[in-house]
Amino acid sequence: MMKILITKEVRNHVLSFRFLVTLLLLLMIVPITTLILTNDYVRKQDDYARRQTEIQNYLSRYAHFNRIGNVIAPSQPPVPFYTLVRGLSADVNLDAFDNDPLPVMFPLIDLTFIVAILLSLAALIFAYDSVSGEKEDGTLKLMLANGLTRSKIIAAKLSGGILTLMIPFLVSLAVSLIIILLNPRVAWKGSDWGTLGMIVVGAVIYFGLFTCLGILISSRHQSSSSSIMTSLFVWVLVVLIIPNLSPYLASLLRPTPSQIMINREAHRLGDTDRDALGWKMQQEKTAALLKDYPVLAPVSRMSDKDIQDAINKDPAFDRAYRVLRKEIEAVWREANAIQGEKIRQVRDDLNRKVGSQTRLSIILSMASPLADLTYLTSDLSNTGMRNLKHFETLAGGWGQAYRDYANAKMEELRAKDPTLDVWNTPVDISDMPRFQYREEALTGRLKSILAPMTILIILTIILFGAAYISFIRYDPR
Repeated sequence: MMKILITKEVRNHVLSFRFLVTLLLLLMIVPITTLILTNDYVRKQDDYARRQTEIQNYLSRYAHFNRIGNVIAPSQPPVPFYTLVRGLSADVNLDAFDNDPLPVMFPLIDLTFIVAILLSLAALIFAYDSVSGEKEDGTLKLMLANGLTRSKIIAAKLSGGILTLMIPFLVSLAVSLIIILLNPRVAWKGSDWGTLGMIVVGAVIYFGLFTCLGILISSRHQSSSSSIMTSLFVWVLVVLIIPNLSPYLASLLRPTPSQIMINREAHRLGDTDRDALGWKMQQEKTAALLKDYPVLAPVSRMSDKDIQDAINKDPAFDRAYRVLRKEIEAVWREANAIQGEKIRQVRDDLNRKVGSQTRLSIILSMASPLADLTYLTSDLSNTGMRNLKHFETLAGGWGQAYRDYANAKMEELRAKDPTLDVWNTPVDISDMPRFQYREEALTGRLKSILAPMTILIILTIILFGAAYISFIRYDPR
């Protein structure tokens, strides 16, 4: 009997006009979006490769330790899942207005948007009259009169709604995968297919949740017209309003200082105050050294050539000057360390407050199924906030390796020529450690989605339970 009821629900949905519209809409939007995103991924690949080549060319001609810091800063290559999920790659870049403002003003949609917006709305449209519509047609009273239990009826409606929505979703997704596989520049790995499988599971739970919501609303109304209006109101609330209000509510509950103010304070500490402290410490150290090494008395008036000549002619001056240079470098390292610690404290305080606000915003937003689905898809596909933290960890490890390399290289240059300005002298850095981005393992990403996946499941169970209770009390007359 259960199979017959589910078949009836699926057949009624498939033969309806709304199914045809949903199928055609997804068959049009999903493949076109995938084609555009795939081409955009290939373009990003080319841009990344071109930037790396330009960086290497620059370093081979103009490698100064004082100038290459920003040039060699780690950058992340595009991940293959950008062909389906854009994630944080969709962040607004104001520089794009210099060329073409339309991609910024009207950003591309992706699989997350299609599931979160279109399929959730389709689920409500399929389910808004599942009970009230049956009552208006008289079929609900007929089914109950023939001995069908209400639990079987509502379970069949849920199963039939989910199975019906899976048809256009999976068909359109299959077409999209064909587009991706036919592109020779896109190379998906085994973990990408595992990611896709989990995203599909999350999507099914997501539009199953909205199917339960539609059944609940339908079982609380006596007419389909009032049911559809309530469904649209609830959809706007949980899909559009709650996720967008959560950051503003979090900023009110846990305010943070201005980023501009913090940047100005850090710049002052690391520039003006550092120079003043460094020069003061250098003068004190130089005055102390002149008492022990009188031969250095004229050094402040000597040019680099005069100093080099004195080093070559006078071994005592050579030893004294090496001590002076070493002590001055130690002074500036100490000044940098002192001011760097002050900057670190300022920025750490900001980061703590921003992190607290962000966590609160995430917690508040997870009351919306859309936010849960977004966190699930973006973290699984390496395009979300978790990937940013992963990238920062990799970049931090590389940064320490680069600093160790740079210090060793400069010490090597100073050993050859004590008068050399190692910060502004061209140097061969072909043996410099290179940054290599590695995607986080799938197992780690699966652990990260436990919270949003669990919330989606719990919300679905709660809504189904509420729908069941409402249907048990529903008057079919």
